[in-house]
Amino acid sequence: MGGGRSRKNNLAYLFVMPSIFLLFVFTLYPILNLIYLSFFDYNLIGKKKFVGWKNYSVLLFSKTDFLQAMRNTMVFALTVLLLSIFLAVLLAMWLRKDSFLNRLVQKSIFFPYLISTVSCAYIWSWMFDMDRGILNYLLGLCHLAKSKWLNSSEMAIFCVAVVAVWKSLGYYLLIVLYAIKAIPKNILEAASLESNNNFLIFWKIIFPMISPQLFFLVITITANAYKTFDLVKVMTNGGPGNSSDVLVTYIYRQAFEMNAKIGLASASATILLGITIFLTFSYSRLMSKQIFYQ
Repeated sequence: MGGGRSRKNNLAYLFVMPSIFLLFVFTLYPILNLIYLSFFDYNLIGKKKFVGWKNYSVLLFSKTDFLQAMRNTMVFALTVLLLSIFLAVLLAMWLRKDSFLNRLVQKSIFFPYLISTVSCAYIWSWMFDMDRGILNYLLGLCHLAKSKWLNSSEMAIFCVAVVAVWKSLGYYLLIVLYAIKAIPKNILEAASLESNNNFLIFWKIIFPMISPQLFFLVITITANAYKTFDLVKVMTNGGPGNSSDVLVTYIYRQAFEMNAKIGLASASATILLGITIFLTFSYSRLMSKQIFYQ
């Protein structure tokens, strides 16, 4: 009996081994090597020189452009998170009734998710163009002053955030929409008999019952926002100045455009990894008690 169970366990480990091997080669080893390189002064050509915590000290206390990129990333991530969750829930409540128009709107909103991110970035770069863009053309038709959009240090990061929300909103909408549709109808009918206040029904019944999906979206949206690269690279390249520079574009520039400062780039990426882990852990601790599982 015990021998048979042991053989089954060994067979299970044998089937899992390829996945564990791939996880180690493509995930664990690169992370460990990244942390290792962050303690060296290295440029891919010369020998590695151990500098300890110097790279981290330079980034956090001397490199103002790194701190600017960190602030921009936080602003970008928070903007994308709030807009995505708000719009996904709002549109899901509107589209929850099955009709031809609602299905058409749902498919239209999901369509940008299927388009290449780089293509979206080029399309919106043209739309935001200060001289030939359609947005300023529409403002002109309304006799309103033209906006600088991507050429404005105050607006650039928010313009990129709007594109990020537009690109992925359809995916987030589907998750929230089908979470709402999965709520038993008898619960909603009983709630509607007790109260005619739709906001109260949403806050007391619908919102708690879709909280697991919203928690998943919070983690996913935050992680995706912190690793955004292509939109910023194509639309603004971190400009004007450093006003829309984010951590991943900063890491790219240090590694490939600034004499291959691999040590600084690795330290920057390690800090980004630490921020992402910290935020995920914080979300879990803060929101775990608020999540309702059926």
